[in-house]
Amino acid sequence: MEDRIVSGEILEEDQEEVSIRPLSLEEYIGQEDVKQNIKVYIEAAKLREEPLDHVLLYGPPGLGKTTLANIIANELGVNIKTASGPSIEKSGDLAAILSTLEPNDVLFIDEIHRMPSYIEEILYPAMEDFVLDIMIGGEGNSRSIRINLPKFTLVGATTRAGDLTSPLRDRFGIIAKMQYYTIEELIQIVKRSAKVYHVEIEDDAALELASRSRGTPRIANRLLKRVRDFALVDGSGIIDLEITKKSLERLKIDEKGLDDTDHQLLLAIIEKFNGGPVGIESVASSIGEEVTTIEDVYEPYLLQQGFLKRTPRGRVATMLAYEHLKIEYQKDLFH
Repeated sequence: MEDRIVSGEILEEDQEEVSIRPLSLEEYIGQEDVKQNIKVYIEAAKLREEPLDHVLLYGPPGLGKTTLANIIANELGVNIKTASGPSIEKSGDLAAILSTLEPNDVLFIDEIHRMPSYIEEILYPAMEDFVLDIMIGGEGNSRSIRINLPKFTLVGATTRAGDLTSPLRDRFGIIAKMQYYTIEELIQIVKRSAKVYHVEIEDDAALELASRSRGTPRIANRLLKRVRDFALVDGSGIIDLEITKKSLERLKIDEKGLDDTDHQLLLAIIEKFNGGPVGIESVASSIGEEVTTIEDVYEPYLLQQGFLKRTPRGRVATMLAYEHLKIEYQKDLFH
């Protein structure tokens, strides 16, 4: 399946995202509670001249976890080393990363829930005691050596906090849940990004874009870039409400930020399974998608917007979903 423009997952085209990322907590828009608490923890760590406690950031993709990790390093005035859970396959991979850290540095591990369990176990003493125990030598001739590490801060990011083992989760002193953004916050983000891109955007156009961005800055920035193209080719170069609506219509993104895939998912539950309840595996096979993709990418926003409900017996399309898709709600199917 081709990349979805309204997916919070990072796409190849999002590499430009780095240039528009804020560099300080002051510039960072949204996540007010998380931001204010982290500001206090950073100040306290600096006053004590100690590394910041290990930080776990969790929530749906595209909400700014990577940006916040970089800001934490900036605010602490230290370097950041970045890795992703699936890329750390051998103990040597982890040892290579940890051995390059300077005192108080930040190690950012994205998708930390996808780290192999044997790597996780090597990470425990590194997080707790700042030591690395690794085995060297072959079979019958192996021995364990201990390497002392400088004190560092691990920042882990995950979209699936429930997949983290308790021993790993318990080693994070700071755990922060990232929330979907409000329309007002997304308007600020769209306007800030438009300035960086040197494009003029009118207020009502910024509101329209923000309203269809699924509460996610990454999607807002992606839509802004696409609408900017339409404004340049089909309009005056200025992003106004008319060109925004036309562009989003052509991109098949409705007024709630739902695309064809979301419609397909909801319609499958309504038309093939009488509105539910239906098991996630049945939904996945009916639309030709992976269960994990539905759970991680499609469902969080549909649940948050009230189009979908999770029940002990399975997924149910709500009355809101029927209304949004302009399908008559047949109450008797649910009783």
